[in-house]
Amino acid sequence: MACCSASSLLLLPLGSANCKNICASHQSSFGFKVQGLNVRCSLFDPKTPNMREDRNQLTLFKRRDAIGLVLGALSLLMEQVDAKGAGLPAEEKPRLCDEACEKEIENVPMVTTESGLQYKDIKVGRGPSPPIGFQVAANYVAMVPSGQIFDSSLEKGQFYLFRVGADQVIKGLDEGILSMKVGGKRRLYIPGPLAFPKGLTSAPGRPRVAPNSPVIFDVSLEYIPGLETEEE
Repeated sequence: MACCSASSLLLLPLGSANCKNICASHQSSFGFKVQGLNVRCSLFDPKTPNMREDRNQLTLFKRRDAIGLVLGALSLLMEQVDAKGAGLPAEEKPRLCDEACEKEIENVPMVTTESGLQYKDIKVGRGPSPPIGFQVAANYVAMVPSGQIFDSSLEKGQFYLFRVGADQVIKGLDEGILSMKVGGKRRLYIPGPLAFPKGLTSAPGRPRVAPNSPVIFDVSLEYIPGLETEEE
């Protein structure tokens, strides 16, 4: 029985046919080079006491290789799970502002309110603005300042319904949507005091939002139940 060891595990694996042929042509243990790599070969006599030990070592190597492959696959899987848990952009998510929109919004003037809320109108609507206490139907994409999405009505596939001015949403979103018109689309830059005082914990597909940290909301006002809207 012949056995070889090389400086690279990818060349001449243990028990391979090439290794056996090379080693079988020699009478004793020796070393040589194959494609610039050092290879050591030795012949074992099946009748010697070392035969069982060599077989055990070979079995151990094979088991280690198998365990290594399994652990490697699990490591890759965990990296993907961690990336999703951290909200990293492992996959494309639906957005209210695409690449063309992102370029255009750079030239849109910023509006700052007395509360510290800032916004840019991506599209000015032509319908009515929501009166305080009225219910509105809106779409939104909520992001941390880096652009990672932590919540979105688009992913849920339905409008978000709430009453404006009734403290049903964070203060920055409430204030920002009150001055919008139906059919409009706006980017809200919400400062920490108007966002999430207690923060949000991370979850699969959602990054952590630190307490009182700024957030960004892209929001579109779709309609106001009970009010007539002007079609474009």
